[in-house]
Amino acid sequence: RLWSDYLNVRLHPKSLYVIPQYMHDGECGVLEAFGQGERLLQDPSCLEELEDRLHFYVEECDYLQGFQVLCDLHDGFSGVGAKVTELLYDEYSSKGILSWGLTPLTSSGDHGKNVCRLLNTALGTVHMARHSSLLCPLSLSGTLGIK
Repeated sequence: RLWSDYLNVRLHPKSLYVIPQYMHDGECGVLEAFGQGERLLQDPSCLEELEDRLHFYVEECDYLQGFQVLCDLHDGFSGVGAKVTELLYDEYSSKGILSWGLTPLTSSGDHGKNVCRLLNTALGTVHMARHSSLLCPLSLSGTLGIK
């Protein structure tokens, strides 16, 4: 089962893109590092699929003003978000890009995992800010994992 199976809201099929390598029973496991996410969108087939889905919606717009990107910063999706904002910036540089960087509450448990989360957050913040009109980091803890 996928996360999308639990949605109560019906989304257009072009709105969903499941990354097969990182499903719950996928062959690569968890998407936990910035570089893994960045590498995903360097794969030509994945990038082409994303561009096709994006162009589907862009062509439907009468007056496109910009984009909003919501992305986790603490894991590999920070790399995905960085590449997506770069793609949007390269193709639609005259449009606004509002990015939301999301981070969960940090646990005081595993120090190594917290360091990895902090590195992902730092890399994601820097790379997404470079290609966004505005990056707005959001965290329940108020510190983005920095103590």
